[in-house]
Amino acid sequence: MALLKSTSLKSTINNTLLLALGLSVSSAVLAQDTLIIADAYVDVAKGKTVKDVAIIVTDNQISKVTKQADITNQQDYTVIDLSGKTLVPGVMDMHVHLSGDADDNFLEAQNDSVPRQTVKAVKNAQKTLMAGFTTVRDLGASGYSVIATRDGINAGDIIGPRIWAVGHAISVTGGHCDDNFSAPEKQSKAQGVADGPWAVRAKVRENIKYGANAIKICATGGVFSKGTQVGIQQLSDEEIKAAVDEAHMQGMVIAAHAHGTSGIKASIKAGIDSIEHCSFMDAEAIKMAIDAGTYLSCDIYNTEYTLAFGEANGVPEANINKEKQVSQAQRDSFRKAVKAGAKMVFGSDAAIYPHGDNGKQFSRMVTFGMTPIQALQAATINSAALLKQQNLGQIKAGFLADIIAVDGDPLENISLMENVSFVMKDGIVYKK
Repeated sequence: MALLKSTSLKSTINNTLLLALGLSVSSAVLAQDTLIIADAYVDVAKGKTVKDVAIIVTDNQISKVTKQADITNQQDYTVIDLSGKTLVPGVMDMHVHLSGDADDNFLEAQNDSVPRQTVKAVKNAQKTLMAGFTTVRDLGASGYSVIATRDGINAGDIIGPRIWAVGHAISVTGGHCDDNFSAPEKQSKAQGVADGPWAVRAKVRENIKYGANAIKICATGGVFSKGTQVGIQQLSDEEIKAAVDEAHMQGMVIAAHAHGTSGIKASIKAGIDSIEHCSFMDAEAIKMAIDAGTYLSCDIYNTEYTLAFGEANGVPEANINKEKQVSQAQRDSFRKAVKAGAKMVFGSDAAIYPHGDNGKQFSRMVTFGMTPIQALQAATINSAALLKQQNLGQIKAGFLADIIAVDGDPLENISLMENVSFVMKDGIVYKK
């Protein structure tokens, strides 16, 4: 691997980091634009693979996308020759939890300190970036650990994707995002717990105060919590609406963890931007999402990991049984939503399975109803639209230079997205 360009303090710090990892820096070419040559690139907006491509990257932006024959002065550039490969925009995962590891002992990990979780987030941020995911949305972590990780990445202290982080997920007392595994006498309560509309508004404000750039509520029960039923609504309609109004007033995109039908519908009605999991969706819920323009984020790969390895990782039987309850229903809901034309984004719930394996979900999205281009669009232009980012998600002049490469055409074999061989984020090469 080689770091090929750096024009800012942030990039200089990244040079030092990469050297510490045993990577090399070519200082003779720092001032030059970068020319990337490849067999093809995926135009996700037009839904097709374009053969024979040359891309010029200036600083952290794509400045030109053209044919190789149009470049007559290659000596003027730092050349990255990716012949035999297809370029794809850096992909995005809209549902991760960087501060957790799937193979930890489940109950022991409930007692991880915030510093320990932060160390895990730093490690997993790098794994995620190296898998080709240049942007993620972290939907809940203790003690603002992922917000600190994000800030460290932005400062150039550590390596990782671009992060939107919610801080603490907002939950009712005893709800899916509360701490229900501790003994009653410990009076342990998760930091995102709020009861009543004004308390919910206060939690949204508190998360933003400490650096959140997105918001999440837990509208229903969940699989990996104690004492909750996945199909049951927990936050009231009024509480959900309060969270949405406060988040939107402060310019935040807000997600709702929602397995059950009533919680999904209440969240859509309240104006939630994305529904996470979407396990029990009926035809009315899907139509409501389409009419409202709500994005759906369905983590349809991780059930395989949980059912295969959950018991060995110490996941209690009750939680594994809940996973069995939702897994097929969620995939059926995904298939119906795709067929109906709902807006979909890529959301994997990484931490329920190992970080870095995010790309394995692409093939499952195709298996359960999407075309390969729809799966890629979910992880690029759709996710960028959800985050309201107009310069992410495409290989196009004026967009940020987030570019990855695979060996072959992912529109012919979507499983190629599991083995990304080149990663550029913000014009800096992290994997080659």
